[in-house]
Amino acid sequence: MYYGEIKNCDIANGIGVRVTLFVSGCTNRCPGCFQPETWDFHYGQPFTAETEEKLLEMLSPSFINGLTLLGGDPFEPDNQRSLVPFLRRVRERYPKKTVWAFTGFVYEDLLREGSHPRCEATDELLGMVDVLVDGPFVEAKHEVGLRFRGSTNQRLIDMNETRRQGRIVLWDD
Repeated sequence: MYYGEIKNCDIANGIGVRVTLFVSGCTNRCPGCFQPETWDFHYGQPFTAETEEKLLEMLSPSFINGLTLLGGDPFEPDNQRSLVPFLRRVRERYPKKTVWAFTGFVYEDLLREGSHPRCEATDELLGMVDVLVDGPFVEAKHEVGLRFRGSTNQRLIDMNETRRQGRIVLWDD
């Protein structure tokens, strides 16, 4: 997996102060995407053991609320396979920090057997996410004032409540 950028002390991509990892690679290629360079699966730098250590260190201060994954798309199968072992480490070291993930895929497609991008890592990755922002960016539905999303079709899914209730529960702070 490659990544395009890491942001420390990010306040735009989830609640509180966060560390944000912009992974590379996206097959959705939404018109109007704010980072089309991240569609390329080899954009940026390789995600290495050193990158993981850097991110884990950045997450250590108590004022950091958690980690946000976006891109590109963290739910592209190759990205999922790289992120799962890393998120295991994040969860082990920082069990109280939250994980947010943004995807251009809809949650139902992540669950549907045989659909892209579902793979052997999907369920475990979803199991480590607290808030999932799902759905493609749709230029015609773009609204500047939306919180943590770019278009009105995108949902903020409270994954902990969704797992508890067995149905999609939207996040509401």
